[in-house]
Amino acid sequence: MSTTYSFYLKAIIYRPIFAKYFSQLNQLYMIAIVDCNSFYCSCERVFRPDLYDAPVVVLSNNDGCVVSRTDEAVQMGVTMAVPYYQVKQLVENNGMYVFSSNYNLYGDMSWRVMEILRTLAGKDNVEVYSVDEAFVNLGDVKDVHAICQSFRQTIEQWSGIKVSVGAAPTKVLAKVANRIAKKNKVETDCIKVLNTKEEIAVALQQTFVKDVWGIGRQYALKIVDWGIYTAYDLQLMNEDWARRHLGGVVGVRLLKELKGEPAIDMQEPLTNKKNIATTRMFGAPVSGLKEIKEAIATYTAIAAAKLRRQYSAACMISVFAVIKVPRNATADQYHHGTTVSDYSTLPYATSNTNELIKAAMMLAQKIYRPDVLYSKAGVMLGSLVPDKSIQSNLFEQADKSNQRMLMNAIDNINAAMRDEVVKFAAAGITKNWKMRQEMRSPRFTTRWEELCEVK
Repeated sequence: MSTTYSFYLKAIIYRPIFAKYFSQLNQLYMIAIVDCNSFYCSCERVFRPDLYDAPVVVLSNNDGCVVSRTDEAVQMGVTMAVPYYQVKQLVENNGMYVFSSNYNLYGDMSWRVMEILRTLAGKDNVEVYSVDEAFVNLGDVKDVHAICQSFRQTIEQWSGIKVSVGAAPTKVLAKVANRIAKKNKVETDCIKVLNTKEEIAVALQQTFVKDVWGIGRQYALKIVDWGIYTAYDLQLMNEDWARRHLGGVVGVRLLKELKGEPAIDMQEPLTNKKNIATTRMFGAPVSGLKEIKEAIATYTAIAAAKLRRQYSAACMISVFAVIKVPRNATADQYHHGTTVSDYSTLPYATSNTNELIKAAMMLAQKIYRPDVLYSKAGVMLGSLVPDKSIQSNLFEQADKSNQRMLMNAIDNINAAMRDEVVKFAAAGITKNWKMRQEMRSPRFTTRWEELCEVK
């Protein structure tokens, strides 16, 4: 039995169990947020059961910083976003397992988790917030804890990913509940429900203002200077104060949500993006124009494929590169290098990779500076329009239909064969500048040749 067939067969069997909970959703009463625990690490553990209780760490692009770590790694002193070279000795001394980011695997596992939620709660009641988080409209469910427990158990059973669930009358309070559930996994069983004023008050008192969803760490320092230390202190303020000091309407909504008044609605899924960008760090700093052009051409091809998937065409293209800043061992924080960029308005909207690469190469030539090291580059396509309603240009030959057929053929081949089997010569062959992923696990769910073997 195929994995896909098995998955949907389970969905058909289990859906009636949850149907009674979601039969009436005329208005919003309770909101839940389902958040995967140490998501990247959890994805690695699904196909490595021997790592179930082991300390696991996943690194960012170019194996630079820690972006995910299990509770076992946290207990050993690994902090979030710390550069890997600073904790490498600690990791090796404690026998931790380290992985490079495997975005193909994580993206597919994320889709599975979100699809389970849509199956259980109905697609209209699920808002995907990030790769590992989703809000769920529970409506007027009576036994909130039971349905949250069902979410947690079903997701873990079907996907192997462990999650924490927080539920409350508003999105902000649901985030507060979820944070408590994740911080106290044994005590809460990864579930926290705030459905009374007393429970909400206690939870807000346990939450520092810097941990409130929508309050950044830097802005939290200003709020603390005003004598506001916890979320409970913040919700005692009035709307006029929030309007002046928390960013106008956005601050008022945040305050209302903390008081238990729904002010942030469930969002419709964004099917068509307004801008499409593709950016990557280089595996090692590059200085040559050839490498810069190859990278820009590669990123342009990726962005063009995304553009065609949503049946759009771009009227504008922008190219940028980031100049590398020398590492300072004594610096207490990361400093982003200077960005050099330029853009061009296209003679007519297009989604053809060859036409976009031609424009991108001209921009790459303009922004390039010799004798400078670059750490990152990227491409952005903007002013998007539907590809069925492209305005003609009197002074430029319009796009030909056979060009779109060619692009579709390339997309289909690359989708089936993967790894850019068909590509434009401008993108290069060897690509020595590519992002480092020296410790990446196999892409178990998206590559036939990397399927997990069971012996």
